[in-house]
Amino acid sequence: MTDTLESLNGPKAAKRLNIAFILANAFGIVLYLRLASLGWRIPEEHGMVPVTGEPFVWANALPVLGLFVLADITWGGLLLRHRDWRGRPLWVVTVLMWLLAIVLDFSHH
Repeated sequence: MTDTLESLNGPKAAKRLNIAFILANAFGIVLYLRLASLGWRIPEEHGMVPVTGEPFVWANALPVLGLFVLADITWGGLLLRHRDWRGRPLWVVTVLMWLLAIVLDFSHH
């Protein structure tokens, strides 16, 4: 008997866990971008104001990013440990969405 997430909890439980992680990450991305946007430079003030709201980004948005990085590392570890091949593409898409959110954030500084 193989030690897979599906054999231990059934395929529905594995699918529900993956969906829960995806929904949590979608919420986290929106929250991160909302908090990070507080420190974005206003385009009309470009060149007039030498400092952006970087401290706000680090104080507000960085803990959200850190929390979800840890959660996604845990999720990826569970997928590897239990050999859940169907969940891996979802994990990769989630990581790519986070990278896109970070690029979007840094493009506004």
